[in-house]
Amino acid sequence: MNLQPIPIMLTALGAMTALFSGYWLAALRRLRGEFPGAKDPALDVSVPTPEHVALGFATNFFDTLGIGAFATTTAAFRFRKLLPDQLIPGTLNVGHCLPAILQSFIFSVIIPVDALTMILMVLASTLGAWLGAGIVSHWPKRRIQIGMGSALLGAACLMFLGQMKWVPSGGVEIGLAGWKLLAAVMGHLLLGALMTLGIGLFAPCMIMLSLLGMNPKSVFPIMMTACAFLMPVGGMRFIREQKLAPRVAIGLTLGGIPAVLVAAYLIKELPLYTMRWVVITVVVYTGTMLLRSASKPQES
Repeated sequence: MNLQPIPIMLTALGAMTALFSGYWLAALRRLRGEFPGAKDPALDVSVPTPEHVALGFATNFFDTLGIGAFATTTAAFRFRKLLPDQLIPGTLNVGHCLPAILQSFIFSVIIPVDALTMILMVLASTLGAWLGAGIVSHWPKRRIQIGMGSALLGAACLMFLGQMKWVPSGGVEIGLAGWKLLAAVMGHLLLGALMTLGIGLFAPCMIMLSLLGMNPKSVFPIMMTACAFLMPVGGMRFIREQKLAPRVAIGLTLGGIPAVLVAAYLIKELPLYTMRWVVITVVVYTGTMLLRSASKPQES
């Protein structure tokens, strides 16, 4: 097998990027023409605030280093009350999309990984995102709160297991075969669907592939390329259903792209142990608050 991601995958990713960008820009132009000066977060396409851009930079910076962006962004959204809960999944998938694609291009080139393993993981997670976005975009607010809260608490548990080193730290393989490959494909189908609920793929993907014996370094291009393909697919469905906050999503993108470049090329190593504990605490708090909100009759 080819030890490098095949060029056709990056070509396809480039085509996907162009398709998503064109679709997103057309939607923004339509909203600007039909709803000028709209105050509804789902229709507001005005210039992002510095807070939106700064949030995009901070979350994508640590995302590039492997912490993940979805959980931390969700926590910031709720703490600052930047948008309604039902718009969070779509805003995450659209706003973090282009930074995730940039990460994929960078890490697919500099880290060796088995091409077949990578392709199958990407296809499975993308299919999961397509199916998941079609379901989640029609969910009422309360169901989204329950889904996001439960998923965040699950992610916190996985982060905790990794932080405590209670799960294997990985093997030396750069690819999978046989039953391990099949298990990873089925797992990524589920992870792709969970991405549309606002639960990041990084932590569960890293733990699952490490348990199956993969080298953690080779997991980086897999999880980043999976996100790079599934987020445009899921994001376009959220855009079509107008289930996102465009202004905030633009800010995440504008801050996220330079953050990826800084983290990937300028920052060689950071003491992330303490930061991971902070993230776990924030994720548990946010997940709990979402479930509490869903339990209130007036929030149903």
